[in-house]
Amino acid sequence: MSPFVRNLLVLAGLAALVVVLNQQTALATAGTLLRFAFIIAIAVVAYFFWRDFGRREISVWPPRQQWVVYGAVALLVADIGWYFLEGLSGPDALVFFVVAAVCAYSAVRTWRGQRNLS
Repeated sequence: MSPFVRNLLVLAGLAALVVVLNQQTALATAGTLLRFAFIIAIAVVAYFFWRDFGRREISVWPPRQQWVVYGAVALLVADIGWYFLEGLSGPDALVFFVVAAVCAYSAVRTWRGQRNLS
């Protein structure tokens, strides 16, 4: 038996066990807690990255470029929070990706412009 088939059988067994024992509510609660833990872990890693690398570099930029980068990051954080809390489909998903792309573009373009000037 291939590992793929074996893993599918394990997943099917776990799904059957959840249904038979009527544990859908507990599973949904655990999933929600894991989702929030994942969001917090991403936020902590992003903060540590900013604290170690970004803060020193960005502090020497002109104020306008600082506002652009921090504004893009704040909007991206709000956009990702909206994605995690609401779940997206259709037009909402399109708006999510457009906003994320605009935030990434403005932050990266500002960062590259400042790197070229220094």
